[in-house]
Amino acid sequence: MKFVDEAFIDIAAGDGGNGCVSFRHEKYKEFGGPNGGDGGRGGHVFAVADPNLNTLVDYRYSRRHEAKRGEHGMGSDMFGAAGTDITLKMPVGTIITDAETGEVLYELLTPGEVITIAKGGDGGFGNMRFKSAINRAPRQKTPGWPGEKKNLKLELKVLADVGLLGMPNAGKSTFITAVSNARPKIADYPFTTLHPNLGVVRVGPEQSFVVADIPGLIEGASEGAGLGHQFLRHLQRTRLLLHIVDLAPFDDAVDPVAQAKAIVNELKKYDSQLYNKPRWLVLNKLDMVPADEREARVKDFVKRFKWKGPVFEISALTREGCEPLIHAIFRHVQSEQRTENEPVEVDPRFAGDTPA
Repeated sequence: MKFVDEAFIDIAAGDGGNGCVSFRHEKYKEFGGPNGGDGGRGGHVFAVADPNLNTLVDYRYSRRHEAKRGEHGMGSDMFGAAGTDITLKMPVGTIITDAETGEVLYELLTPGEVITIAKGGDGGFGNMRFKSAINRAPRQKTPGWPGEKKNLKLELKVLADVGLLGMPNAGKSTFITAVSNARPKIADYPFTTLHPNLGVVRVGPEQSFVVADIPGLIEGASEGAGLGHQFLRHLQRTRLLLHIVDLAPFDDAVDPVAQAKAIVNELKKYDSQLYNKPRWLVLNKLDMVPADEREARVKDFVKRFKWKGPVFEISALTREGCEPLIHAIFRHVQSEQRTENEPVEVDPRFAGDTPA
């Protein structure tokens, strides 16, 4: 399934029902008085963070979402019924912004979190509301208030602890397959990965972290070249970036150091905060380097790249060096984890099963 991480939708909460003008008419009741009821409120539009969803593809083909309006008031002191609410399921990590102003309105960060994104209009008053000592037979009523209408942009930033960076064919998909439960497409040509993949890496009982693999970057990605620029936003919420480098490219004319520097430059151009995130260097495909040349090649790369941070040497294909790396990642993620937020208060109507 194609990964869709942006969508535009129009939502409309229900209008409130109109108030009613009515008078009591009963046999032997000469002075019945007003009995017109109020209109019902319009239906609200809710959004719920559903952990079972990972794309916004449903909203690409279903753009308009309307809640029902409230019923009008009636005679005999009968108020109109409230309009039916609607609930939109969205993936965890969805950012909801105003499509016209660009203002961020809501963020769905907690599974099961429910927010009201459009409020229904209040119902109008019936004539019974206007009865007073000097106005015994009021004929006034008010119309229902309109519900909120919004044009929204939905943007999904996947929630992962670790993000993978690298040129096409650097071995990112092979790495995420080796260490997690993700099964992305793997082939010996560039741009095999066309959409982000998430994998859960289990270190021990109740000990795990999430890895995000995005399409490979090329020089000029921050200006729109290649595929990876579309998905750099998914790395903005990670706690750690793994810069995976192909230390044994098929083409001898390709310089791994130049490629690695190009990736770093693209990060810096795209987002300074992303550039300043903790970043580790992972030198991959050591199985393709003769054993007696590995140490010299690694030292040469680190020296020419002028790298001062952590360096890990692995072979994602044979899983050599992967075990120490994932344990180091887990320790880092644990140390970086923020204090748990207070539990989200969920509306009682949404307790239990996820709304449909």
